Amino acid sequence: MNRLEQLEHPDKSLVDELTRAAREAVRDELREQTRKQRRKAALYAGAGAVGFYAGAALALAFGLVLALGLPDWAAALITAVVLGVVAYLLRGAARPSVAPPPMSPPTAPERPVTPPTVDATHPGVDPEVPHRWGQ
Repeated sequence: MNRLEQLEHPDKSLVDELTRAAREAVRDELREQTRKQRRKAALYAGAGAVGFYAGAALALAFGLVLALGLPDWAAALITAVVLGVVAYLLRGAARPSVAPPPMSPPTAPERPVTPPTVDATHPGVDPEVPHRWGQ
C-alpha cells in the first residue's frame, strides 16, 4: 500500500473515536440547554398560576366590597361584567391589528415603444444607408 492510499483511508478506529467524542459533546450541550429551558418554563408556569390566583382574589375582594352596598347577586353580576370587559380588552390588545394593504397610486397604462423613424425629407439623410456616428 503506498503513501497516497494511506492518506485516502485513515484509520477507522480513529474516525470512530472522533465521531463518538463529537456526538457526546453535542449531546451534553443539548442536555444542558434543555435543562435550563425546562427550569425557565417551570418558573413561568408558576408565575402564571400565582398570577391567576391573585386575580381571582382581587375579583373576590371587588365583589365583596360591592356586596356591602348591593345584594350579593348584583355584586357578583357586576364583578363578572367587569372581568368580561377586561378579558375583551386584553384579547383585543393581544390580537395583531390587520392593516389594509397600502394603496399604490394609479399609473398610466404603458404605451408600446415604437422604433424611431428617419425623416426622409431631411436633406443629406438616406434611410437606406446605415448611419455612422461621428460622420
